[in-house]
Amino acid sequence: MQKILSNYLPQAAVTPVFDLIKSHHVYLKIVNERVTRHGDYRKLPDGQHQITINSNLNSYRFLITLIHEIAHLHAFKKYGRVIKPHGLEWKHTFQQLMLPYLRPEIFPMQLLPLLAIHFKNPKASSDTDAKLSLALKQFDEPNDKNYIFEIPFGSTFRLYNGKIFVRGNKRVKRYECKELATGRVYLFNPNAEVELLK
Repeated sequence: MQKILSNYLPQAAVTPVFDLIKSHHVYLKIVNERVTRHGDYRKLPDGQHQITINSNLNSYRFLITLIHEIAHLHAFKKYGRVIKPHGLEWKHTFQQLMLPYLRPEIFPMQLLPLLAIHFKNPKASSDTDAKLSLALKQFDEPNDKNYIFEIPFGSTFRLYNGKIFVRGNKRVKRYECKELATGRVYLFNPNAEVELLK
């Protein structure tokens, strides 16, 4: 397992993460990309704790996602199942578990200030933190996707599910986009990844 983890994590994080997985008896599955999530945690009927993480994440996003999911397991064990999945108990647990990894041996210097801000009040997904998401994207494999905010007003784009939209005006933080097939208007985060149509 430690050897496998070294393919997905920053090298300085491999041993402590392996120890964390062992101490929590986590069954870790590394799976093909799922568009709607980076990872998830589930308690299986036999009582085993299963965490699945997408294989296509860069090493920094992989680490954040894995600790995010271990925080769910840890919070449920400590506080019981009645807590909100991304409530205060989870936030506090995530902060505590992540703190030892927020070091220059693990994360590049340009990410550390953004991570420090993010972990003052961690969100349900690092993707909703536009600045952090953009900074993490520079470590991804190149792809043909664009962010909504990069697309010119009036341009058409396609989502992962095949639906086609036209980019409209920016509201306070998000962008109004009209689905061509239905005429309905949806709000998109600025860092939603889409395929620009020529």
